[in-house]
Formats: sequence, C-alpha cells, structure tokens
Amino acid sequence: MKAARDTFLNPAVSLSLCVVGGALFSWLKTPLPWMIGPLLLMAAFNFSGARLRAPTGGRQVGQVIIGTALGLYFTPVVAKQVASYWHFLLLAAVLAIVIACLCAWFISAVTSTDRTTAFFASVPGGAAEMAVLAERFGARVDRVTIAQSMRILAVVIVIPFVLTYSGVHGADVYAPATASLDWGRLAVLLAIAAAGGGALTAAGVSNAFMLGALFSVIALTVNEVHMSAMPGVVSNLGQLLIGCALGSRFERSFLDRVPGFVAATLASILLAIGLAASFGAGLAWMYGLPIPSVILATAPGGIAEMCITAKVLQLGVPLVTAAQVTRVLVLVTGTGTLFRWARLIAGRIGKSR
Repeated sequence: MKAARDTFLNPAVSLSLCVVGGALFSWLKTPLPWMIGPLLLMAAFNFSGARLRAPTGGRQVGQVIIGTALGLYFTPVVAKQVASYWHFLLLAAVLAIVIACLCAWFISAVTSTDRTTAFFASVPGGAAEMAVLAERFGARVDRVTIAQSMRILAVVIVIPFVLTYSGVHGADVYAPATASLDWGRLAVLLAIAAAGGGALTAAGVSNAFMLGALFSVIALTVNEVHMSAMPGVVSNLGQLLIGCALGSRFERSFLDRVPGFVAATLASILLAIGLAASFGAGLAWMYGLPIPSVILATAPGGIAEMCITAKVLQLGVPLVTAAQVTRVLVLVTGTGTLFRWARLIAGRIGKSR
C-alpha cells in the first residue's frame, strides 16, 4: 500500500496549503501574495521534511494563464513600440551573460566548485535547460539545480518586496486590449494558448507553455482579435500554481548537502540582483525609460515571475515581457555555444603559456 505522500493526497494537500498561503499573504497585503505565499509555505514545509509535491501539470497550466494575460497587452501600437527597442532587448541579454560570468567566477573563487558547474549555476536561463547543459558538459547537475532553484526563489522574493516598499507603482500607461470578460471566449482563448504551448513542447522548445501561450495570444491581439479579458481570480490561480511548483522544488537535503556552496550561491545571487539593477538603471538613463520597469526587465528571475510582478505593479508590462523573453531565448539557445568558445579560448591561452 502506498504511503499518503505518494498518492493523490500529497498534491491535494499542497494545493490546500497554497490557497491558505495565498489568502494569508493577501490579507497581509504583501507583494504578489498568490505566488509568494504558496511558494514560501511549500518551501518551508519541504525544508522541514514534508516532501510535498505540486500537482502534475500545475506549473504548465499556470504558465498558460500568465502567458495569456501578458499577451493581451500587445496591441498593434504597443507591439510596434516594443519592437523599436530591439537593440535595448539584445543589450540587456548580453549584460545578463556578463553578470553570470562574474557570479560564476565568485562562486568558483570562494568554494571548491569547478568553473563549469559555477558557470551553469549562474546563468539566468531556464532552470531545467541549464541542468541539461550542465550534464552535457560534465558539470555537477545537483549543484546547478540547487543554484537555479535558489536564484528564482531569491529574485521572486527580493525584487517585488523592494519595488513595492520603495513606493514604486502605477506609472504604466499600458492596458490589456479589452476589458470585456466573456467566460466562453476566455475558455477558447486559453485553449488556443495551451495548443500553442503544446506545439512548442512538441518542437522541443524550452519554457514551451509560457512562450507558446504568449506568442499565440500576441498574434491574436496584434491582429485585433479581442476575445476576452483575464479576470483577477483566474490570474491569481495562475500565480498560485506557479508558486506551488516553485516551492515544491526545495528539499531539506539542499541545506544538508553543501552548506558552503549554498551560502556562496546566495551571495552570488544577491550580487547578480545588485549588478542587474545597476545596469538596468544605466540602460534606463540611456534610453529614457522608467528605472523600475527596466530593473524588472533586467532582473535575473524567471519570465513568468518577473512579468507577473510588472503586471501587478503596472510597470511596463510589454517591455518587461519582451526583455525577459529575449534574455531567456538568447541564453537558452546561446549558452552552450558560448561555453564551447570560452573553453576553446581558455585552452589555447593555456597552451600558449
């Protein structure tokens, strides 16, 4: 007979706890309560040894919901405006690589971690994709997984709290394409978004459900096909499912196995946040953009998490979304090639000496 934690009761308990966490944090009026509340509660229980699991497919459903909500912002005028900043988007992605290299050097310098592991642990691309690349190039996959999970947790907590309690809010003039809610059309819209995610999954694209939903709904919105608005309760459900999935990644063994590595990684993540914010402020000055929006655009978090923050705080949703998508696409597709070049150059320099 299976233990309760191995049956459907486990994810059912997880969802119940996440609802409690979201409601509690909403009552406390914290930033992103329906994502951060479930995330922290799940992580706390798992660090205590509870071994809670997220519902199968929950993160994908959450990504479809959030991708759909974000896609509704890309009206023809907004899409044209965002496209005009293509050089800014690429520059922000390049700066993310520079920051990752600096953080990798830091981890390698203060711990016994090899440089390959430190590099893939520091690149702010998709967590799963970095783990796959780490295995391909002979890095410590367990350490890369720990570091990537910690990065998302830290960024999701630090950035929204800092922006919220610094008084930043509400300067965004962008609005979704329609404010009219039609539940039947919303169901069709979500089905189209899910189909887009399924198509990208079949094609082997990373972050498939987030990007597939986003691109599908952007295509409709740009062509002025307005089906339905996204109600707050559905958007909150998407946040809850993503927070639940993120919190379920954490285990007590994370802290027990390599405490020195965990401490160094946390320090490197805080360093990355600080550097990204500094570079973001500089880019904002160069391009005449709002500093809070650009800080979110350059933050080394996940696409969904940073874009949700932009949506809730009304901080340049289309620009932040475009920048985060560009960063992840560049890093996921280019990190392997970049690492090969770096290793080849380092080998030639070593031989020349």
